Amino acid sequence: MKIVFASGNEGKVREIREMLEGMEIELVSLSNYTHVPEIVEDGKSFLENALKKAKIISEFTGETVLADDSGLQVEVLGGEPGIYSSRYAGEKATDDENNAALLAKLKNIPQEKRTAFFRCVLVLYRRDGSYDCFEGKWNGQIIDERRGNNGFGYDPIFFVPELKKTAAELPAEIKNKVSHRGQAFAQLKKTLGEKLKN
Repeated sequence: MKIVFASGNEGKVREIREMLEGMEIELVSLSNYTHVPEIVEDGKSFLENALKKAKIISEFTGETVLADDSGLQVEVLGGEPGIYSSRYAGEKATDDENNAALLAKLKNIPQEKRTAFFRCVLVLYRRDGSYDCFEGKWNGQIIDERRGNNGFGYDPIFFVPELKKTAAELPAEIKNKVSHRGQAFAQLKKTLGEKLKN
């Protein structure tokens, strides 16, 4: 089964390939295509953005498409950065710039009030326009000190109390089980597994 992943983010693509290992699925990244239409993520929610990406890329490639929209939500900031997670410090912001922007906003907020969670919404969109949607949520806290070299995005400052590590300190096999994306993918794998059997 061929699935196009609606992203050129190689960090995400690598993570997703690992999660789908052992399944008869060929995951193709958007970087394999040229003249990919530009998608303006102007939805009001993760689901709206994921669905828009999936639909446009499915129409463009003629394939079944997997799209995700995910981000970090900090409760004391009213859910920011939320759907703006990847561009919190500006349209072409790097991970470091986004992390710095978030830490600047949290500067005077005590550690115990810095609860946050990653949310992931996955959409599996088929050529006939039907789709399935899966969601995961991962709770943690934002810390000032960047720790760990794994992962990407806000992983170095997202501390998971029960594991006593940041997301960037976790080995991939653990992160892929417990993370927001891991949870959403567990649901996706179950659905795909049933479809591949039939």
